[in-house]
Amino acid sequence: MPQAKIGVIGGTGLYDIEGVEDIEEVDITTPFGKPSDTIIIGKLGGVGIAFLPRHGRGHRISPTELPSRANIYALKSLGVEHIIAVCSAGSFKKEIEPGHLLIPDQLIDRTRSRVSSFFGEGIVGHIPFADPFCPSLRQILYDSAKELGATVHPKGTFVVMEGPAFSTRAESRLYRSWGADLIGMTALPEAKLAREAEICYAVIGCVTDYDSWWERAEAITVDVILNTMRHNVGTAKSIIKLAVGRLSGKRDCPCPTTLETAIVTAKETIPPEQKEKLNLLIGKYIK
Repeated sequence: MPQAKIGVIGGTGLYDIEGVEDIEEVDITTPFGKPSDTIIIGKLGGVGIAFLPRHGRGHRISPTELPSRANIYALKSLGVEHIIAVCSAGSFKKEIEPGHLLIPDQLIDRTRSRVSSFFGEGIVGHIPFADPFCPSLRQILYDSAKELGATVHPKGTFVVMEGPAFSTRAESRLYRSWGADLIGMTALPEAKLAREAEICYAVIGCVTDYDSWWERAEAITVDVILNTMRHNVGTAKSIIKLAVGRLSGKRDCPCPTTLETAIVTAKETIPPEQKEKLNLLIGKYIK
């Protein structure tokens, strides 16, 4: 199976970045089922890169139905060490305008119906998650965006809601009162699962609207979001292309050793079937 060091999760179309060579599609089955779609693998500047359309080609899968465990596991099986996630988001602040980008450093989890861990069924793991995004990858994405002249905010708190309906005005005003900056539907459980898989993970937050807190803003409709997102995707492609060349060295962040102290279950009590199922993730710790 071909290998890729960098994974990109986002909308269909991101894989046609200029300069990607040796493109092929890979159909993977994981212990957690099939990922959202086949994965496009190629080389960008000599670096292996894997593209996964989060909602499937044609946008067939709702945020609640996303096979996030299969998505992250599939990318891990390809050798991915860094995941760049592209997410559309609503803004809670006037100065973070539609068309801007934001590289979040914090998350608030408001999802309700999603499995957010690989662990369970006889094995318990407690990952550190105080800082939910890889600091090194975040910095590279921000620096790349600035270098390209994009209007990008260096940090912010990202609320992840269940969806698929957008926020009520009361909900939107509540999150704004918390000091949150963005709201979206897809960065979780991706961020938690990537951390459990010891993969560096960061988000390019593409601001598409003002959510519903600001009554003077244009009404939130899918058309409004998609029109702004089309513009942002072009910028995101350029950022990814520039960032890939800066991710070729050895990782100097805590992400690659997350599970060293996370697994609390005694090795001898872990069910054999769970050891086998999670071998890709825990094999080096559980002999």
